[in-house]
Amino acid sequence: MAGGLKAKARIMDKEALRRALVRIAHEIVERNRDLDQVAFVGIRRRGVPIAQRLARYIKEFEGQELPVGVLDITLYRDDLSRLSEQPRVNNTDVPFPIEGKHIVLCDDVLYTGRTVRAALDALVDLGRPQTVQLAVLVDRGHREIPIRADYVGKNVPTSRREVIECRLEEVDGVDEVWIMEQP
Repeated sequence: MAGGLKAKARIMDKEALRRALVRIAHEIVERNRDLDQVAFVGIRRRGVPIAQRLARYIKEFEGQELPVGVLDITLYRDDLSRLSEQPRVNNTDVPFPIEGKHIVLCDDVLYTGRTVRAALDALVDLGRPQTVQLAVLVDRGHREIPIRADYVGKNVPTSRREVIECRLEEVDGVDEVWIMEQP
């Protein structure tokens, strides 16, 4: 578990996480009848496997492969100066034109909205999509910027002392979501 935090409750296990993502994938298909114009962009780090899984589920039940890109928002963050003198910048890899596409932006947790704001800035630098839809595994509230998700796996009301920790197989070796608490 995250350093200095105490585990409070596991709110999603592997099966609950899978069900939430399958439901989101179905909702994306229902909302976007023309799947040829849909593409996924995952916010690095845990948004990427979420985007990949959503694309895989849609391919399984619709038979259509949708492109998936990777977005690094490090240099777009409004708290960059507080993170590190030399922030670690990873590659953005969006190997398809986003111009005119319906982009489903994916992340693990929606909290203040600042990560999504940074991602929108980064996306616009790549082109002008027709729409940007937001898919998150967990929405924990406490918005500081007027941003809302179009697709949510689970709404989890939290206090500011609590932290949502999403652990994904591709990154952490296990699929689960925990509420952690600062001592």
